[in-house]
Amino acid sequence: MSTSKMYFPKELSWLSFNERVLQEAADKNTPLIERIRFLGIYSNNLDEFYRVRVADVKRLITISQNEGDLSAADQLIELLHEIQKRVKGLSSQFDSIHKEVTKELKRYNIHILGHTQLNEKQIDWVRHYFRNHVLLHIAPILLDNKVQLIQRLNDSSVYLDVALYRPGRNTKYAVVEIPTNQTTRFVVLPPETSKKKKQIILLDDVIKLCVDEIFKGFVRFEKAEAYSFKITRDAEYSINDEIDESYVEKMSESMKQRLIAEPVRIIHDKGMPNEMINDLRKRLRISNIDTIQSAGHYRNFKDFISFPNVGRAYLEHTPLPRLRNKAFVEHDTVFEAIAKQDILLYYPYHDFLHFTEFVRQAAFDPQVKHIRLNIYRVASQSRIISSLVDAVDNGKKVTVVVELRARFDEENNIAWSKRMTDAGIKVVLGNPSVKIHSKLCIVTREERGKLKHYAHFGTGNFNEKTAKIYTDLSLFTCDDELALEGIQVFEMIQNPYKKVRFNQLQVSPVNARSKIQSLIRQEIQRVTEGHFGQITFKINNLVDAELIDDLYRASQAGVKIRAIIRGMCSLVPGVEGLSENIEIISIVDRFLEHPRIMVFENGGDRKIYISSADWMTRNMDYRIEVGCPVNDPDARQMILDLLELQFQDTLKARVVDAEQSNHYVKRGNRKKLRSQIETHQYLSKREAK
Repeated sequence: MSTSKMYFPKELSWLSFNERVLQEAADKNTPLIERIRFLGIYSNNLDEFYRVRVADVKRLITISQNEGDLSAADQLIELLHEIQKRVKGLSSQFDSIHKEVTKELKRYNIHILGHTQLNEKQIDWVRHYFRNHVLLHIAPILLDNKVQLIQRLNDSSVYLDVALYRPGRNTKYAVVEIPTNQTTRFVVLPPETSKKKKQIILLDDVIKLCVDEIFKGFVRFEKAEAYSFKITRDAEYSINDEIDESYVEKMSESMKQRLIAEPVRIIHDKGMPNEMINDLRKRLRISNIDTIQSAGHYRNFKDFISFPNVGRAYLEHTPLPRLRNKAFVEHDTVFEAIAKQDILLYYPYHDFLHFTEFVRQAAFDPQVKHIRLNIYRVASQSRIISSLVDAVDNGKKVTVVVELRARFDEENNIAWSKRMTDAGIKVVLGNPSVKIHSKLCIVTREERGKLKHYAHFGTGNFNEKTAKIYTDLSLFTCDDELALEGIQVFEMIQNPYKKVRFNQLQVSPVNARSKIQSLIRQEIQRVTEGHFGQITFKINNLVDAELIDDLYRASQAGVKIRAIIRGMCSLVPGVEGLSENIEIISIVDRFLEHPRIMVFENGGDRKIYISSADWMTRNMDYRIEVGCPVNDPDARQMILDLLELQFQDTLKARVVDAEQSNHYVKRGNRKKLRSQIETHQYLSKREAK
């Protein structure tokens, strides 16, 4: 089998994942408002895909061409063409679903109106709304030869390209940013004859209707026309090596680089005139390998993630009650609960309040001496950081490791690092050569004259916002060996040249790869000795060629391999003689599946781990990640039960096959089972015992 057929291109695999998101928008069993929100999720994902994945392919093409490796360049150009072809097909599906959903909304008396569909009374209301709520946020860019438009545009915004037609003179162009950060994108019009009928106009159309009012008195024109467009920039940035700059200053400067990075994609209104398109091409320096697409009227569709439900409650998902963990509830303090037994939580089914309470109590507990925590992504309004500030005020030592290079959260993390430093927290700004992606928090208390450590190992970020929509595991333990090794991770970050050894933890880039490979080899060895061998794992992405090869060897030896992979998967399952013993599914539903779990059969004495790391080269070799063994019998059983529920899913599970065609798992004679709903019921029963 040729090498090229052994690994599915990760970029095309990522598009297959986003197609699964689009399937949720197309699914008539998904509540209507949720369907339109899934369109927003799809659009937001695609923006990030171009910022990161496509931009990376473009860079590799340029590097290959500059180095004279024309064969590699040609292969990459072919991949880029395949990406563009695939995106075009998905965009066509998107447009069809959008039309269908918009039509369906009308059946429930929800109407999205364009600026040309308003009656006189509505026009008057919209113009009044524009003058009082929108105009103050608008500062147009009048284009001439001196304006460097490419440096003025932000890829998180959507713009209107405005043509000001002047009789007897050349058309004047201007660009207007739609101020979605200052006011709502969705403007609900006042009810008319029937209160049942809800009418919404997008901010884009409000501005299009009133665009003449922006330029009156400044530019003479006879007619104004506005068409939407959006750019997507390369999200990569470089950090210079000047020794007289602090790491924060370097990061701030590199963020500015992103703001003026070359665009990799432009999407514009289908109705945009050719002369306007050509003018944009010229001003934004669009190359032959860049993507320029025409699409519907609305750009930055990601805002539709927050599309308001102005109709009946059943048009969106019924909220699932957050569960309180009985072990925490039954004890006066979190430390009493954890001292009694290890506690495993599963968000968003369990209430994230349990973790914030862990930090809050540590902040004022007289016995707590030291709090250690690492930050990758936190909420813009973080109760966790507020508690850490309180801890310093209470005389406790607090050490926080902040990863400044958490993509798209850099500015937020820079701001938090400055605030925490000012508050007296010891802030460690990570390591410029590796990202810190672990999810660690360790609280040290003095009990009976000795230090005792309470540790948290997780698969997700300490973020109150995403904890409501991401599924993630959170393990609390006072196992001394695990906690001390966790402290070693913090010491390693602060002193990267210190030699460290981890017996229990899987820590990238120290031993995670070698430990996982050793566990795979052990399963192979058991099968060759005539015993049963099985590997079950759940991750977000599988693209590391070395680990894929190990799984192929395990399959060829007869090891049964089952996997749940939400996103990219470069492994090709079900190929005779290579991977016929590998079964992979992917689940996309109302919550984003985010845990990383590994289960190795180990002759019946299963070894179970949770981890912050995906099986990607960057996570194994270029990030600090932590995987933790789960030793508590009750927690172990919970993980095994949760995995089995997902493998039994007959409604939201797709088969990842050699073509990544996204067929749903065949139900056959099995009952309908939606694993996320069943998971809530399962955990509810556990907590009620």
